[in-house]
Amino acid sequence: MKPVRHYLQFSDLSQDECLYLFERSRVLKRLHADGELYRPLVGRVMSMIFEKSSTRTRVSFEAGMAQLGGHAMFLDTKTSQLGRGEPIEDTARVLSRMSDVVMIRTFEHSLVERLAAYSRVPVINGLTNEYHPCQVLADILTWMERHGSIAGHTVAWIGDGNNVARTWRQAAHLLGFKLNIATPVGYEIAPLAGDTPNDPAYFQAFDDPMEAAKGADIITTDVFTSMGFEAECEVRREAFKQHRVTAALMAVAQPHALFLHCLPAHRGEEVDAEVIDGAQSAVWDEAENRMHVQKALIEFLLLGRIAEA
Repeated sequence: MKPVRHYLQFSDLSQDECLYLFERSRVLKRLHADGELYRPLVGRVMSMIFEKSSTRTRVSFEAGMAQLGGHAMFLDTKTSQLGRGEPIEDTARVLSRMSDVVMIRTFEHSLVERLAAYSRVPVINGLTNEYHPCQVLADILTWMERHGSIAGHTVAWIGDGNNVARTWRQAAHLLGFKLNIATPVGYEIAPLAGDTPNDPAYFQAFDDPMEAAKGADIITTDVFTSMGFEAECEVRREAFKQHRVTAALMAVAQPHALFLHCLPAHRGEEVDAEVIDGAQSAVWDEAENRMHVQKALIEFLLLGRIAEA
């Protein structure tokens, strides 16, 4: 029996596996665009656990499983026993006897690790407070569709040192690009035990967002207040007011630079409308690519590498 592979953070994949997923995503995206049915997962079931609200994560996984011929079940704390205190270990034991893969979108990353430890089937992290690995897979795929390999290029993260920023740092180390990050004081990426180190070859922190953005190939950001931090909303809005992505900031990046945002976006807060709705914005391709890269990931975790469609 093959050991179960999980995808809990970006670094769970090797560089070679990441590059395979990007290429496979493009194949699956092309098949879908051409109207060709490809259903290798008929009879397979995904259980989706949501402790945080979602639009893109739910739709991308549910639609992706349907396109692959499988079925996705939605579970939340209001309609499952998780909301009544059932241990995640017991949930893992049960779901992994009735499902072929489990996706979870929750708060503490330790909960995902506990789920995976007791699961017989692959577990995918759909988002935690600490990591958002599927999002960054989609982000990099969006760059590669337009410009090829991301190796040797520069990504500028402007804003909160949150789960997406931490995942970008892991990706930079794995795939060989540079991450510049500009955060307000007190909102830097918090160190975690065993996490990717701040290697200056791949990561540099800046006080000034303009300095971080100079010469960058990608400018990316997120909301100032992530889910679970709503009580800090006003304090964060004041702290981050100099970290909005504006046309002036985009102008110091490379002429071909893309603007990315994991969405939902607050126009006029972390990004100006003229940027997110402008010619350099790739956010809608980025959102769609969540579905295609997750299809490639699910296929890989369940079936391994596929030589051809």
